[in-house]
Amino acid sequence: MARETSTTGVEQFFDENELIVSKTDLKGSLIYCNDVFLRLAGYSEAECIGKPHSMIRHPQMPRAIFALLWETIQSGDEIFAYVMNRCKNGDHYWVLAHVTASRDLSGSVIGYHSSRRVPDRRILEGQIIPLYRELLGIEQASKNRKEGLAASLETLKQKLGELGMEYDQFIATLAA
Repeated sequence: MARETSTTGVEQFFDENELIVSKTDLKGSLIYCNDVFLRLAGYSEAECIGKPHSMIRHPQMPRAIFALLWETIQSGDEIFAYVMNRCKNGDHYWVLAHVTASRDLSGSVIGYHSSRRVPDRRILEGQIIPLYRELLGIEQASKNRKEGLAASLETLKQKLGELGMEYDQFIATLAA
């Protein structure tokens, strides 16, 4: 069954005091979603548990951001990232996500934990949305998905290099 990717262009919002929480196994399948996640995404718990977290991936999110996210968390580091998610009905919502590894008592990574907050609109509109549009355009203009992802990642790394920063430093400076 193919993942639904139609979109409405309608943005949904959540309260700045709310926190969206989800947990996945090592492969990215959902093992927990809090009530804010379920309400905003428009899914029931039964529709989510065991499904890939990518079920809420918005088609206008550059794949380069997810590649960087996975590379970072699989290396054991945490990441903060701005993400546009897709609701079940095709609406969308923006978040500032903090994703980190979940560990067992021996310290082994057993999955991933994500907490998401309301993002700053000025940062979204001033820096993130224009950057993501550029990266997505590069991905879509490429001959194939693999080349598009590589070109988009290279552009992101080049832009960060020009700023003399790593991705985490860039995100931290936006909030400063």
